[in-house]
Amino acid sequence: MQADRRTRLSPEQRRAQLVSIGVASLADHPLESLTMEYLSAEAGVSRGLLFHYFVSKKGMHREVVRTARDSMLRATKPSADLPPDDRLRDTLERIVRFVRDHRGTFYSLVRGVASGDTEVRDVVDQARALQGQRVIDVLLELGFPDSDMLRIAMRSWVAFVEEILIESALNTEMPSAEIVSFLERSAKAIAASVAPAG
Repeated sequence: MQADRRTRLSPEQRRAQLVSIGVASLADHPLESLTMEYLSAEAGVSRGLLFHYFVSKKGMHREVVRTARDSMLRATKPSADLPPDDRLRDTLERIVRFVRDHRGTFYSLVRGVASGDTEVRDVVDQARALQGQRVIDVLLELGFPDSDMLRIAMRSWVAFVEEILIESALNTEMPSAEIVSFLERSAKAIAASVAPAG
């Protein structure tokens, strides 16, 4: 940080630096503990400059969560050229790897923002919707029939996955392949359970 404090940054660079510090703080601290005072001290800038960039603490939180979310979505994006089964497995493998590589950030995203303001929660919900849609796309390619219930079930499955990841990938040394296999089977089992009889 010292080099950054001595170097004059462009407005874009300074804003990116501030957001980066905020995202890094999620590794060890819940979102609510990220304050303007902490961020200004870490960056070596005035609190007034933070208000210039983010307007408020909530605005700063939104940008930090949005950046962390985008990083997670990029890291978990499956390879588009894979066949459906392999693409589902690839997505799940990437998710488990991200969770284990970025434990604090993942936990802060899925648990720490539960009490945040509506706009912050919306940022996280957008990630959940996209992750759910990735799985729905695979299931449709595999021949499962589309329905409102399938979409509701898979959005709910995303919340289930978050809890499984916290309990298994974060709190145990369970092999990643075992977690991935269970999540893959659960997605297909849920899709089969909501398919029309016959």
